[in-house]
Amino acid sequence: MIGETVYLNGRFLPLPEARISPLDRGFLFGDGVYEVIPVYSRHPFRAEQHLERFALSMAGIRLQNPHLRDGWLEILRRLIDAAPWQDQGVYLQVTRGVDNKRDHPFPAEVVPTVFGMTMPLITPSAEALARGVSAMTATDTRWARCDLKTTALLANVLLRQEGADAGHAETILLREGYLTEGTVSSVLIVQQGTLVAPPASQFILPGVTCEVVLELARRNGLATSIRPIAEGALREAEEIWITSSTKEVLAVTELDGRLVGKGEPGPLCRQMQDWYQKYKNTVMRHGAE
Repeated sequence: MIGETVYLNGRFLPLPEARISPLDRGFLFGDGVYEVIPVYSRHPFRAEQHLERFALSMAGIRLQNPHLRDGWLEILRRLIDAAPWQDQGVYLQVTRGVDNKRDHPFPAEVVPTVFGMTMPLITPSAEALARGVSAMTATDTRWARCDLKTTALLANVLLRQEGADAGHAETILLREGYLTEGTVSSVLIVQQGTLVAPPASQFILPGVTCEVVLELARRNGLATSIRPIAEGALREAEEIWITSSTKEVLAVTELDGRLVGKGEPGPLCRQMQDWYQKYKNTVMRHGAE
């Protein structure tokens, strides 16, 4: 479900009236970037951080940012106000724009296409939180700039579909023997009582929810470590977590058909889920960060 009001190139209009040219480079080449900002009780969460990541993605593909910070915040606010949901996700996208031909090099003069829409924010079911989910591993066959949030997501789609076809909630990716991330989530493990996350790299999108989870761990005295996670460490982990704004904090209790730990959410995951919900209700829902 998508909100009835969208933003397109300076206008707020009903979704059925939004029109984009088939010569848009986002349509022809996947030449664009996007960002999704979670909203709780109509308060956007860490909007500044999301917009900074959005700007870095634009810079990474040599696309000029069409709006200053306040311009984006105004678009964000008006989309939130027009949507019926208290909790929602705001999707923002910028492509390089419409050319008069199909040619790989950037057009000399072109105006970016700017689009925004809203959707309800659907979080994990009580059953998923209580029982955990299954996942499979796959070779990370995506390109070498996964730190940029681009619209060219076909590799993610195909890898995620492999997992969906097998009934899994996520596909966890491995590159040259090391964990990168999930197709739609960040991945952390618990090893000897320490919460471990892979270091930032060009193969991993910096996850805002993952950062929140690490902050909550440190604030509450849970040991954390940022270091490469070998495939063997992933498979022998005491706990495996996946995080995102929609998945929040989910335990992977089965990986490639083998139980993780005792095959149920581990004690540290349950504790983090509790911390996260308290943080959401006391901070996220009140426009604080």
